[in-house]
Amino acid sequence: MLLSMGAPTGQRTITAESAAAADAAHAAQPGATATARRPATLAEARALAHPLRLRILRLCLDGALTNRQLADRLGMDPGTVHYHVRTLARNGFLAAEEVRHGASGALERPYRAARKSWKVDTAGTDVTMAMIDAFRDEVAEVGPKGIILSSRLGLRLPPSEVDELQERLEAIVEEFSHRDDPTGARVGLYVTLHHRASDSSHGSSRERSSRASWVPPQPA
Repeated sequence: MLLSMGAPTGQRTITAESAAAADAAHAAQPGATATARRPATLAEARALAHPLRLRILRLCLDGALTNRQLADRLGMDPGTVHYHVRTLARNGFLAAEEVRHGASGALERPYRAARKSWKVDTAGTDVTMAMIDAFRDEVAEVGPKGIILSSRLGLRLPPSEVDELQERLEAIVEEFSHRDDPTGARVGLYVTLHHRASDSSHGSSRERSSRASWVPPQPA
């Protein structure tokens, strides 16, 4: 699951390897509250601010994969993938498992998503743009037949209703994040609520760009 949301008074960005990222114990509690998140460190935010790394986390969600398996799955050079895998592992987003023999007989180390990204807040970083790029690549991979629901909407709402819309979107995503079932259908989700550029109340494009640094992502 990928989630990105913006509010009238600020921006909040959350990224996750899966809707299952919340603690199982927390999920089992009736009326469980929202997952507690802490601000991401600079190193953690940088590690997540690349679409390829976000894709690696998603691929390693359902099972541990080696560098070679990831490279084959992504159609990329193993050396490039290895660099991104090391970055994610160094920052705690991938957990290394026991070394095993690969198809060729060589020893390889598999990695599994540590489900950490759901618990860090990356507001004000470049992670949002990385999420958009990763989402686009994932949707392109499955094609039109793999899309369950797609919606795009332009609205004009008073600030209080924008806040309400954000809270309701966040609530439903949080709710389903606690329902992960390893035997269930594998689905992905990306949600973004944003200001439209035509809204003059938020200043010119030059003013907006000075307030938010959107640096080309490096996904994973």
